Amino acid sequence: MEAQAQGLLETEPLQGRDGDAVGSADFSSMLSEEEKEELKAELVQLEDEITTLRQVLSAKERHLVEIKQKLGMNLMNELKQNFSRSWHDMQTTTAYKKTHETLSQAGQKATAAFNNVGTAISKKFGDMRSHSFGYSIRHSISMPAMRRK
Repeated sequence: MEAQAQGLLETEPLQGRDGDAVGSADFSSMLSEEEKEELKAELVQLEDEITTLRQVLSAKERHLVEIKQKLGMNLMNELKQNFSRSWHDMQTTTAYKKTHETLSQAGQKATAAFNNVGTAISKKFGDMRSHSFGYSIRHSISMPAMRRK
């Protein structure tokens, strides 16, 4: 029986349409004047309790800030600590280690390839200089002779 009764009770808060339905329903006609007065008193009491809880929360938050200041903790230090901790945690993951290893190998291969390309280009420029130097001397000597004619 109890399991059936619990099944009938909703533990979820009111959602969209449910709230609209409850808000649009007029229960006041079904309540006696005494019940209305009791509900109004309960409403005032709940509002007072909420106000008190907000004040207590605010006081506790101020106290928290004071303690953190005394300990030398501020937002920037906390962010640095969180970042350092997160960075360390990330570096210790298997995925990071594998990625780091793969990228390191790729970097080494790319460096070797660039070195090979650089060596080949240097050699080509060297060959071009030696060939063009001979050509430019011959060209310089023959050009004045051609102009005299």
